Amino acid sequence: MTNLERGNGGSLAERQASLVAGLAQLRDPQARLTWAVERARQRNHLPDRLRLDEFRVTGCLVRLWLVPEFREGKCWFQTDSDAVTLRATIGLLCDLANGCEPSELAQWNPDFLERLGLLRQLAENRRATVLRVAELIRTFAKQSAPPSS
Repeated sequence: MTNLERGNGGSLAERQASLVAGLAQLRDPQARLTWAVERARQRNHLPDRLRLDEFRVTGCLVRLWLVPEFREGKCWFQTDSDAVTLRATIGLLCDLANGCEPSELAQWNPDFLERLGLLRQLAENRRATVLRVAELIRTFAKQSAPPSS
């Protein structure tokens, strides 16, 4: 449906617009979530060496990890969860955020999840977790940004 690989796809805004356009072709929000879940099932699991408490997202009823990395001036994220719906939605966030400069991510509002009805398909606690992870991505980007001159 879409190509979210950073090497093949422009800015964060361009990649998000491409994802939204592709998902909008699926009229039903449940079908959109099903697409994301199927994509998540194909995703590699986080290696055991990264399934550490320091990478666990707190406040979640299931196990969820977010592993941020800053290298060569860009932000990179890996994620995994015991809940496939979180794996799917947070995986989409990470796919979009990977390879972005901190300045791009620091101001990012992934409101497309709400506009496409993906968040409404989740239980309240899972919705809150997805929004918390979006905030963690922004916070990591702000902390990784070079100081302004």
